[in-house]
Amino acid sequence: MANNQILLLQPINGLGAEGDTVTVRAGYARNFLLPRKLALPITQANKKHVESLLKAREAREQKEFEQARELSERIQKTSIAIAVKTGEGGKMFGAVTANDLIERLKEEGIELVKKQLLLAAPIKELGSHTAEIKLHADIETELKFEVVSENPIEDSADSSDDADEDDE
Repeated sequence: MANNQILLLQPINGLGAEGDTVTVRAGYARNFLLPRKLALPITQANKKHVESLLKAREAREQKEFEQARELSERIQKTSIAIAVKTGEGGKMFGAVTANDLIERLKEEGIELVKKQLLLAAPIKELGSHTAEIKLHADIETELKFEVVSENPIEDSADSSDDADEDDE
């Protein structure tokens, strides 16, 4: 199979960042990357273009890192509570999922993508919980949140059981 060396003009997941020289299948380069102006074939003239792309890449990565650090600080200062419906004894109906947390954070002015929020399993209990958030390759933070009942919790023990014991 024929392979081509190309120069990436934009970051592409799983392939590389702008300014990288990568080897890809000829068809992928010819049919996808080159027509969409995501890459250029390697020539002497294009090699000079690499330096400017690397400078732009460095500036972009520095900006993303700073934004992620600031967002991390905002998340750590944020405390959220998610109200859920409960039945007898505080038993939850349903669960709190990553989507619920993302929606609640959006209300606080924090925009996240679902793949950034690492929640091991849906939350099915009331109380305090934490979730990992990966904002950048080098920045991870914890989100602390409370799951609370939106209605008063009723005891599941029946008072009629206590009355029967008193009669004996």
